[in-house]
Amino acid sequence: MLGRMTDVVKNLLIINILIFVATFFINKDWMNLVALYHPYSDNFQPYQIISHFFAHGSVGHIFFNMFGLVMFGSPLEARWGPKRFLFYYIFCALGAALVQTAINHYSGDFGGGMLGASGAIYGLLIAFAMKFPNVELMLIFLPIPIKAKYFVPIIIAIDLALGFSNFGTGIAHFAHVGGALFGLILILFWRQTSPDYRDR
Repeated sequence: MLGRMTDVVKNLLIINILIFVATFFINKDWMNLVALYHPYSDNFQPYQIISHFFAHGSVGHIFFNMFGLVMFGSPLEARWGPKRFLFYYIFCALGAALVQTAINHYSGDFGGGMLGASGAIYGLLIAFAMKFPNVELMLIFLPIPIKAKYFVPIIIAIDLALGFSNFGTGIAHFAHVGGALFGLILILFWRQTSPDYRDR
């Protein structure tokens, strides 16, 4: 099912790695320019709405996101085609940013920047669970196979709980949940409106 790495996934992987090298190894301070800041922040620039989900803050951060991109993105792109897949990926990333920014606005947190493709990856997770519900997945720290239809809701529920408890400072838990939510909404919309949608 996973097969070869598909074209859009491959290009997204390359772009993320190149930007990571540029921002982290060449000039780490440059990460402050590409992170997404709240519009009320003096550091906010409109291009950050896009740049933030191509940039990562550490090796571990980019590794796990790109692992998820390749693992879950390739089978989805193979099913949907490159245009629909890319639209879905960006839609989930923007949805994640919108949700996290709204939460930050509500809480009065206008200072921190947001980096990473995690919101888009969570969108891929929800799509994968809907398309391949019985495929077994495992957490690294809990090597027990769990079907995707159970695994993904558990992961999202954990993020939601951590977000409300403010546990894990520096992790945009609501961005993860937002990416999954926007992905779910888009898939349900496609199911109702797109005759060529293959995920019925």
